[in-house]
Amino acid sequence: MRRFSPATLGAAVALVAIASTAAIALSPSWHAWMERLPAAQRVELQQRQARWQALTPVERAVYGQRQLRWQSLPLEERRVQREHWQSWRALPEPERVQLRRTAAQFAALPAAERERLRAEFDALDGRVRHGWLLGPALGAEYPRLQPLLAFVVDDERAQLLDALRTMTPAERNDLATLAQRTPPEARDALRRELLSTSSAQRSEWLRQRLDQ
Repeated sequence: MRRFSPATLGAAVALVAIASTAAIALSPSWHAWMERLPAAQRVELQQRQARWQALTPVERAVYGQRQLRWQSLPLEERRVQREHWQSWRALPEPERVQLRRTAAQFAALPAAERERLRAEFDALDGRVRHGWLLGPALGAEYPRLQPLLAFVVDDERAQLLDALRTMTPAERNDLATLAQRTPPEARDALRRELLSTSSAQRSEWLRQRLDQ
């Protein structure tokens, strides 16, 4: 009988679990459950299923090993990595391209320079570091926009980020100035007013608010 090392046995168990999930996906109950999902989630799951079925056995084995490494991480580390991945997916593609280019440039630096830059980043205030998850454009402006982004429910936050990314740098600068002037108890109203203003009218709205 063939003997498995603990790591190999764990990989085999993970692969069986993944294969079982794929088999369930072919059952009538799976399709009925899928039909009850919101359209966006249903499409995402169908795309994941298609990607899984397109993998070779070797690729599925590699995926199983990745799953094992993921499950071995502490919960907090998984939370951080999941947040980083979700933030990456939310970025516009031009900003992803910019970040890939920046990452390549960073990787090409001497080790001592990379360590120095990483230490500088680690020394920043935690809220400022977290703000860079919004990407190179909003991350640079996050310290000034933070009063507007704090304590926002998820649905409204997504709308707010979409609006901010469609604004010009000058508009975001005016909005940051306005956010700094606005007392905490009035910021919810400011966000709602911003989101209800069309992009064509946003510059004029900002000028009027700043002149008040």
